[in-house]
Amino acid sequence: MDKIKKVLDIIIKHVKNNVIIYVFIITSLLNSVLIRYYTVGNALSIKPFLTDLSFLLIISFIGHFFKRNGQFKYFLIFGLLNSLICVINSIYYSNYISFSSVSLIKTATELRGYTNAILENILEFKDFIYLYQPFIICFLYVQYRKSDEYLSLKETKKIKVKKDRKALKKYIVKNIVSGFIIILLLFSMISFNGIKRLKQQWNRNSIVRDFGIYVYQANDLLSSIKTKVNSMIGYDEAYKRFRDYYEKADNTKKTNEYTDIFKGKNVIVIHGESIQGFTMNLKFNDKELTPNLNKMAKEGIYFSNYYAEESVGNSSDTEFTSLTSLLPSSSGTVFMNYFNRDYETILKLLKEKNYYSFSMHANNGSAWNRQVTYNYLGYDDFYCYTKDYEMDEIIGLGLSDKSFFRQSVEKIEEINKAHNNFYGTLVMLTNHTPFSDTASFDYLVDIKTTNDGDEEIIPFLEDTKVGNYLKSVNYADSAIGYLLELLEEKGLLDNTVIVLYGDHDAKLKKSELSKLYDSEYYNDVLINSSDRIDIFDDFTYEINRKVPFIIWSKDIVDTKYNKQVDEVMGMIDMMPTLANMLGVKPKYALGHDIFSTKDNVVVFPSGNWMTNKLYYNASKNTFKQLDIDAEVEMDYIEYYNNYAEELIKISNAIITYDLIKAYETGEETLVP
Repeated sequence: MDKIKKVLDIIIKHVKNNVIIYVFIITSLLNSVLIRYYTVGNALSIKPFLTDLSFLLIISFIGHFFKRNGQFKYFLIFGLLNSLICVINSIYYSNYISFSSVSLIKTATELRGYTNAILENILEFKDFIYLYQPFIICFLYVQYRKSDEYLSLKETKKIKVKKDRKALKKYIVKNIVSGFIIILLLFSMISFNGIKRLKQQWNRNSIVRDFGIYVYQANDLLSSIKTKVNSMIGYDEAYKRFRDYYEKADNTKKTNEYTDIFKGKNVIVIHGESIQGFTMNLKFNDKELTPNLNKMAKEGIYFSNYYAEESVGNSSDTEFTSLTSLLPSSSGTVFMNYFNRDYETILKLLKEKNYYSFSMHANNGSAWNRQVTYNYLGYDDFYCYTKDYEMDEIIGLGLSDKSFFRQSVEKIEEINKAHNNFYGTLVMLTNHTPFSDTASFDYLVDIKTTNDGDEEIIPFLEDTKVGNYLKSVNYADSAIGYLLELLEEKGLLDNTVIVLYGDHDAKLKKSELSKLYDSEYYNDVLINSSDRIDIFDDFTYEINRKVPFIIWSKDIVDTKYNKQVDEVMGMIDMMPTLANMLGVKPKYALGHDIFSTKDNVVVFPSGNWMTNKLYYNASKNTFKQLDIDAEVEMDYIEYYNNYAEELIKISNAIITYDLIKAYETGEETLVP
């Protein structure tokens, strides 16, 4: 008993002498567990726990070199930093189902004007529970300043604290040995693919799931520094991969029944803010939610399984991918971090055919650095609200879509007179989160008949985010119909192709979106849809994130070209598909002309991918079979895993090292 008591006394004394260190490690680990619980869901997994522990041991080891007073300040700084890491990533994950990056600091300015969206749609109580940690450390520091040790030092005016160097050296050695043992144990549990993902950094969810939040953020910081400070690293390997890929590619011009059908026609692209595919063909009390989109789909070419492949750049990523047929950058955003590259775009290809190109957006020209990036992408002009629009009707974040379209058509009419052909993009705004202050959707109600024979109107999804979103989409659809009417009145549809896509999904949480399909509300009277979802799980949520893609022209209505295309398709495929119709041929597109390919694959920046047969989640290494009759073997999954990885690497290499310019000029080109 005496020996046990002696050991306990030693432990208690050791903890009391190092209480700040133990509190820092324990609270940091608790926050790490909480953030994984609320995001990737593996709160009790031992691998990320050990990784975070080894990382925290390194931090605490460095803290031993400070005097006691400085030690509290040191751990307070790291405690505050760790708490902020958890808060920021909690908020970010709620909105983007991914984790934040140091390289996104430049995009923080994009939050200006979105305050309501953040307050109403994003922030939750759980996002701030991590902030207790610095308060506990502050409390311990206050208690320390009241202690006899601190008062004694103050009274005797001692400047230095005598340390038992032998004990300190012994403790530090133990810390280092313990850290190495934990790291060795950890790496014995992590697969080669997990380590590879840590190096590549593009599958953020997987890194947090395997390595924890602190190691992810530290690795992200190192990756960002490496990219910015030393762009020479990896250039030769990236250039070789790029050269081998394109020299092996079949660059012969493939033709199909859609080749050149729109050659010489004008193009107006409608960039549909947050329009998600499930809203089409959705009826409430037998009234269509999106009658204009439905009409365009029936009369044009409707791609029913089309997916945005955006990353953290959201709308700007979509603009980039649809113009270049490259994936977004894995580090930062192209519009903010890699805008000054020589990209091949459909705008530049059409410029060789004497097309004039423009973009119009009722937002600030500096948003997402558009006014600078557009020049590199090939736009001739950019019309924005700061100089080109009268702000006569404000809805949500800015000028209403209907006013924007009305004023834009006036400008397009002048453009049409001055140029033989044009390619223009109209970027919508009203259907942007938080989906409020839009026109009411008066038939989003449940009409019940009471026992007395009277009709009772019961609001459906009233005051919910998904309900507000449906109302907002209805407004966006009516604005699109209004645009087509204006174009027809001005005679601008006679030689024009209308291209419409949803720039990304609505970013509604699964818990919100599932309310639409809740059996409590879902009935034949209120909601009429052929796409009822009985089980709204994670896979269903991901697959349901597809967006509409429609190519419409008066010339193809009721012709053989008017059809629905069910092949899975990504935004990376838009440019080559449209280029074939317009009579131009891209050399560096990573996507495919959908009419010249079979068994297409959609690769997402996260490493997830899907074919007609299955949807594969790279971070969880799980999949959902879409075609229940198809045979799916491991060779099939391995092939597309390798394909997705290669595609992401090549796209990142082109963006990071300006490889198209290097290849075309024969000169090594490194843009910092």
